[in-house]
Amino acid sequence: MNTTNQLHILTTTVGSYPVPAWLQAMPTEQTLIDATRVVVDIQRQKGIDLPTDGELYRFDVNHPETNGMIDYFIRPLSGIRSEVGRQDWNEFRQMHTMSFRAKPAGVVEGELGEGTLNLVSDCARAVGVAGRNLKFTVTSPYMLARTLLDKYYDDFDNLLSSLSEVLAAQVKELDCECIQIDEANIPGNPKDGPRAAKAINTLLDAFEGKKAVHFCFGNYGGQVIQKGGWEALIDFLNLLRCDHLVLELAHRPDADLEALRGVTTDITLGIGVIDVKVNPIETPDDVALSIEKAEKVLGSGRVGWIHPDCGFWMLQRSVVDRKIESLVKGRDKYLGID
Repeated sequence: MNTTNQLHILTTTVGSYPVPAWLQAMPTEQTLIDATRVVVDIQRQKGIDLPTDGELYRFDVNHPETNGMIDYFIRPLSGIRSEVGRQDWNEFRQMHTMSFRAKPAGVVEGELGEGTLNLVSDCARAVGVAGRNLKFTVTSPYMLARTLLDKYYDDFDNLLSSLSEVLAAQVKELDCECIQIDEANIPGNPKDGPRAAKAINTLLDAFEGKKAVHFCFGNYGGQVIQKGGWEALIDFLNLLRCDHLVLELAHRPDADLEALRGVTTDITLGIGVIDVKVNPIETPDDVALSIEKAEKVLGSGRVGWIHPDCGFWMLQRSVVDRKIESLVKGRDKYLGID
């Protein structure tokens, strides 16, 4: 197989991996380390060029229905009350920030601080067992801010700026190959593009390595959460100071692929070729055809990465591992690699 620097299309995963049953049964520091080693090794054995750590450190035995995309970041922060009462629910619902969430992740009652959040430690754990060639994922401050009931800043932009600065201070210290900022809310709110881009760039600018931003239209129980399409987001995407984008496309209409022709050539495109909302396994031929279709529309050399549409945490491990294998084999088939 060709070495990574000879390939013009690389493979990666988006973030989450199904939590192994034995980690759920005994969630200790040692089993977390062991599970992280297993998850990264599986990806490397299948041929993934840039693996993720599986986000297993976010697993909460008391909240197994979520992979911690929100609560992992919000609960430890100082200035936020995580115990949410009936009146808080009512006030949050009246804000109409997101139709799919009725309960705020927390109530902001003071100046935000890092509290006990320790991204540096969680990243170091993965790097310690798997090396620096990893991608570490951080939820976008814009998405996080939208889940909060603010009773302190009384201004969304001030809240967003404060939250961005708290996260950026930790992102600056991450020692890994690549960071990925995850945003699943702005696709349904393109009018907020400039303020979201400013917040995301605060984190990107703090990191010295490779920088990616992942966008999807939501995935909960295999359901799309956000309405809209990529066409309305092109100006926003072009504001981002990242190296490449990680975009949901396998579960999207053809028009979305056409729209991405408007993304600046300064940003490499990553396209989703594996649907995480269904159990059927894509074949290598399916993946190769998806890449061929994308390059015909976007032009040769514009696609630099292929990956699943989103994280894998809602699927069974047996399904996930076969999808990962098809991802790499499909890329190899398209490039003519034996």
